[in-house]
Amino acid sequence: MANLSSDLTVGKISKLIRIIAIPAVVGTFFQTLYNIVDVKFAGMISPYALTGLAKVFPVYFVIIALSAGLSIGATALVSNYLGKKDFNRASLLFSQSIIVAIMSSVFVGIFGVYLAPIILKFLNTDANTFVFAIDYINVIFIGSIIFFLLVVSNVALTARGDTKSYRNVLIFGFFLNIFLNPLFIYGFGPIPAMGVSGIAIATLCAEFIGLIYILFKVLKTEIKDFVSLNCFIPKKDMIIEILKQSMPTSISMISVGLGIFVLFYFVSQYSDVAAGGYGAGVRFEQLFLLPIIGLNTSTLALVGQNYGALKFNRIKEIYSKTINIGVSAMLLGGIVIYFSSGSVMGFFTDDPEQIYYGSQYLKIAAFIGPVYPIFFISGALFQGLKKAHYQTVVNLLRMIIFPLVFLTIGVKYFDINFKEMFLILLLINWIFGLLVLFFSKRLITQIISKNN
Repeated sequence: MANLSSDLTVGKISKLIRIIAIPAVVGTFFQTLYNIVDVKFAGMISPYALTGLAKVFPVYFVIIALSAGLSIGATALVSNYLGKKDFNRASLLFSQSIIVAIMSSVFVGIFGVYLAPIILKFLNTDANTFVFAIDYINVIFIGSIIFFLLVVSNVALTARGDTKSYRNVLIFGFFLNIFLNPLFIYGFGPIPAMGVSGIAIATLCAEFIGLIYILFKVLKTEIKDFVSLNCFIPKKDMIIEILKQSMPTSISMISVGLGIFVLFYFVSQYSDVAAGGYGAGVRFEQLFLLPIIGLNTSTLALVGQNYGALKFNRIKEIYSKTINIGVSAMLLGGIVIYFSSGSVMGFFTDDPEQIYYGSQYLKIAAFIGPVYPIFFISGALFQGLKKAHYQTVVNLLRMIIFPLVFLTIGVKYFDINFKEMFLILLLINWIFGLLVLFFSKRLITQIISKNN
């Protein structure tokens, strides 16, 4: 029965990082291409549709934040128990996380549909853009249960070090999306033309097929020997344990979403066109965060299991190696982002103003990129150590409090321009990133000293 988990507490760490991170990177690469395809098709509908998808992203991020927070929290718990070789507890926690996912999706669907128009109006959204944004996001919120079940079902695989299965889902979803987007946008035969709503429906279809595949893979593991119908009866203590681990992460990611909202608020002060250009630039920038997403996944699984197995020196090595790899990757990525910014924006839109604002953002983002690994990987470290509240504090400060204070002063009182706004963010990220790096290393040292 011990083969229920891939044992990440033994073996060469650099090899384990590659085994987990590379499939995650490949999968996220196709997920990012998926998003780029959506943006491209939105731009083909109209500039208003492109801006609509950009401005609705902070609202969409609520689904991402809550589902990912639940997934990361459950993965940390399950991997910890796998490290302890307590397979019954790990399987029961996985089952209960499915219940929490269903409850969360109902909550998100109801409140999302209600709050989306309010948020868009607060962002000074143009009337034409508003229609496209609502048509898209309402479909996403109504189908949010598919998102939640997909990412939470994948917990059983990720905690074991299996990132290949979800990689396959994302690759297949990308190619399916290329076919489904024009089919639902423009219609064919009995399928009516749905416009921007068709982009959202294509997403739900791809996610549903991915869910079926992940459930099939989960049932092929030994977890089926430990899971019964009784495991899906809500158990208060288990749900509380899951929420205690997941909510700090969800709140932390919601902080990221609120941070994006804050940035869109300030960007929108310049124009809706600036918001559209910035939003398209962010989608391209995400391509270069792929190695960091992979390293984040491997750090969480490796730290989680090794913390459960009380192998603290391995945790120190895991953190150092992943940080070094991440910073190096983002330095190279920054060079590409800087010199390709103009031509890339020309791919998304032929609007000269959107191209200008998007390329201006990307040139500054190229210099912010190398500090991102510190935030992502440190967050995974905190999760694996079951100290998710540290990540919440970091994201609140970095994404909301600091930008809100300094950008309010800059935009409202010093009348800074679009470029100067992001230069302020560059400074905030680097100063705070170095502080987080120092804190994380000190935390590991304290844990090692306490347990020696």
